Amino acid sequence: MAGDRGDPDRKVIPPRKGLLHVVDAASYSLAGFKRLWAETAARLEIGGAVLVALAFLWRGAEAWHWLTALLLLALILVVEALNTAIEVLTDRISPEWSEMARDAKDLGSLAVGLMLLVAGGFVAAVLARLI
Repeated sequence: MAGDRGDPDRKVIPPRKGLLHVVDAASYSLAGFKRLWAETAARLEIGGAVLVALAFLWRGAEAWHWLTALLLLALILVVEALNTAIEVLTDRISPEWSEMARDAKDLGSLAVGLMLLVAGGFVAAVLARLI
């Protein structure tokens, strides 16, 4: 709704077709990455990935270890982006404190935490040469 954003004259622009649609989608994705980069947690996760890469180099990890770690990093960032979206929408919809808003944010945080545990377990197993 136009009035929700404080601009009553705002108009919905229909999506473009063909290759221009792909260009628009890429620009939206880039904007999303810039927004995600503003999150301290995302920057820490990428920093952690750099440390994992250094540890893998030191341990001589196999190619499939690298690919799996890259996939896990991508999944961590996906879950982090969804968690950030949940937090932004929750703050917009429920600016006052509510138990449901807290639950929504806590569940998003749990999802990120579980992904970090899975990735950390994998990295630990690789570094301990268990796999």
